[in-house]
Amino acid sequence: MKEMPAASAPDFPADSPLAAEVLASPNHGERIGIGAPDMLVLHYTGMESTREALEWLRSPERQVSAHYLVFEDGRIAQLVPEARRAWHAGAARWAGASDINSCSIGIEIANPGHAHGYPPFPAIQIEAVTALAKDILSRRPIPPDRVLAHSDVAPLRKDDPGEKFPWEVLHRAGVGHLVEEVPPSDGRFFMRGEHGQPVEALQAMLALYGYDVPVSGSYCAQTEAVMRAFQRHFRRARVDGIADVSTLQTLYRLSMSRPERPADEGTPSA
Repeated sequence: MKEMPAASAPDFPADSPLAAEVLASPNHGERIGIGAPDMLVLHYTGMESTREALEWLRSPERQVSAHYLVFEDGRIAQLVPEARRAWHAGAARWAGASDINSCSIGIEIANPGHAHGYPPFPAIQIEAVTALAKDILSRRPIPPDRVLAHSDVAPLRKDDPGEKFPWEVLHRAGVGHLVEEVPPSDGRFFMRGEHGQPVEALQAMLALYGYDVPVSGSYCAQTEAVMRAFQRHFRRARVDGIADVSTLQTLYRLSMSRPERPADEGTPSA
């Protein structure tokens, strides 16, 4: 069913004291089956100009939005109240949840993306993203391993915020789950078209972490896309969708260092 925008888009009090202004978008709705968001998803705007991206995020015809937009100069605008379901993730899945919009808060980061040269993210912008993420985490029950890239939850469709995004800066500030990546080297690897129990074990480890991947023993197109997404976030030295020794060791380290959850804490699904 196609989502319809709210009847109006009045200004609202900003949830974060870091938001310099509220630029309300009409594109939001009620969260479905979720008491409070427990995921933070980071995006890049992926358009040639930030002005164009802002217009897109506020256009009723486009039916897309995010809770926040962080400009290149570090200025932060809030577009949708955190209590509302912004339309930023699209068709996406993570850890069994299929309505990522309902369980997440979305931050758009102004950057033209891979299709338009993909420049580095300015330090002042990353500083603002980090501060905003810390503020959200201080108010929301979001575990470190549910601070994710758009490409993590939609690996077949999305590449953002991409391999140039400095996740380690956020991690040093206490945002997200990360391990030091193992440098690429020679050795055994798995790639598209291969089959067997080792591939199945790799898929199982990715699925256990949260990625939407079949545990089939066949290194299919979806497995390759998920591996590429994993590399964009966690093993950024080389993004090629091939499970080499470096990628496998980084995945193992990440899985072994995953923060523990309370025994009664469940993962919402929709």
